[in-house]
Amino acid sequence: MNKPDIIRLIIEQLTQDLAVQFNAALAAHEASTHEENIPDNKYETLALEASYVAQGQANRAREIRLALEAYKQLELRHFDAQSSIGLTALVTLSGDNDTVRTFFIGPLEGGMKLVDEQSGSDILVITPASPLGRELTGRGVGDLVRVRIGSGTKEFEIAEVC
Repeated sequence: MNKPDIIRLIIEQLTQDLAVQFNAALAAHEASTHEENIPDNKYETLALEASYVAQGQANRAREIRLALEAYKQLELRHFDAQSSIGLTALVTLSGDNDTVRTFFIGPLEGGMKLVDEQSGSDILVITPASPLGRELTGRGVGDLVRVRIGSGTKEFEIAEVC
């Protein structure tokens, strides 16, 4: 998968996530202001709890909107075998037993998983601020990196950067 396709998939996913969060925030806001949720006494907190949920969902919608704008304006850099890894790098790591993992280093929304339509393999979005992002930044093809998996760590070789 090429990087413009990755950006397109990220933008599509963020657009869907924003719509879901916006609708959820609206529903929670309506619940917090609905006449049936007006408290009869100080112990009835349904409206207050719904307002907290609405605020949290509105905050998340704002974060998604910022990420969406960041990806729409993102300038993709080209990397080759001699380049140091940085923002917008597509990095393939290889490990024991032919384990291959692919990561895209983006500005925001680390943890988003994309599926490469051609190979069916996963591409995980990470940020430079994540532990793996910090480990990869500045490295190059052939370097070894330690990746925490569960309670242990595994060593992977940087097989490809583009």
